[in-house]
Amino acid sequence: MSSELNPKNRVDARQRSSPFGRIERMPPLVMALYLALMAISVMFVVLVAAYVVARLQSGVPTGLHPLPRYFSLSTIVLVLSSYTMAQAPRLYAQDDLASLGRCLGATLLLGCVFAGLQGLGWRELLAHGVPFGGPGGKSSGQFIYLISALHVAHLLGGMLFLLAFLLRVLHNGRDAVRTLVFIRNPYYRRQLQLLGTYWHFIDVLWVLLFAVFLFLY
Repeated sequence: MSSELNPKNRVDARQRSSPFGRIERMPPLVMALYLALMAISVMFVVLVAAYVVARLQSGVPTGLHPLPRYFSLSTIVLVLSSYTMAQAPRLYAQDDLASLGRCLGATLLLGCVFAGLQGLGWRELLAHGVPFGGPGGKSSGQFIYLISALHVAHLLGGMLFLLAFLLRVLHNGRDAVRTLVFIRNPYYRRQLQLLGTYWHFIDVLWVLLFAVFLFLY
């Protein structure tokens, strides 16, 4: 029996490559994004752990003040922005740059609203008597400001990327030839995928942070 008819050879040919082989074939931009998301995750895990320890050591009972309502509103806004961002790949696949531009514009607007609501939430924390820092570092309130501000900073980074991509969409959507080139370019398709991955990650991250604040505040 020849090797072509050997079932073992056919099975071996279909064997999936090892995880390291798939990593080696991963595009550099995708690899850089995944590494960045891992670093961001580790940083926020450390900050949340520090907040939990400081909160438990403070001895202040939970529920003394309500969590700022603007934090709740901003959570709803960010979830909505994640929904609008999720529509972008479908519109891109349909070659509908006009709708894609509106979709990305709505996502960018919701991101701005989220950042503004976070600022109002910080002001509400101050009104409730939660300082930026306490004497001797005994206050855990400073971690709420720090964690929220760092999250907004990472969101702003995604918004800059989103704005650049939106301007490119609006520019290429004005001409049929540029539209065709833009839609058929795999580089732009990958950029949109990476943008969506980052945006959804930031969304899920805030929902988890909000749950921690809601439980311990």
